[in-house]
Amino acid sequence: MAHPLHHAESSAQKFGGDPSDYQAIHDWFDASKAHMAFFTHRALRHHTHGIFEAEREFGLTITNSAGRIIPVRWIGEQHVKEDCQGRIPSMVDWFRRIQPEGWMANGHIDLVQNEHGSDPRADWMTEVSAGKTILGFKDWMDARTVIC
Repeated sequence: MAHPLHHAESSAQKFGGDPSDYQAIHDWFDASKAHMAFFTHRALRHHTHGIFEAEREFGLTITNSAGRIIPVRWIGEQHVKEDCQGRIPSMVDWFRRIQPEGWMANGHIDLVQNEHGSDPRADWMTEVSAGKTILGFKDWMDARTVIC
């Protein structure tokens, strides 16, 4: 579907009430369009985890204007199915299709230039960046205390 309003109209037909009863939920699912107006914006919320996040955002149920209690999960499932050709993908379904780029891996530690031994945290970062340790700072300090 092209617009959250169309999803809301579909919800009203399916569950009763007025489209405005459902608009906020469908707007939430499509909020990532503000950053990327291409179908891949759906990777943010159009999956099983996104449906459960909608429950946390809006509660387990809403009461529509016809007085009917509707599970938010049903509304989320409807939205995702309408946008994903009748299926509800998992977050992994989306993420495994990401093409890895070099900048996505291998964090970077900015080194502080100083005299060796004057700043233990800088010495630890130097050893981490040189591949001399994989220990966290506290464990590195503990191991260093034993050695000294």
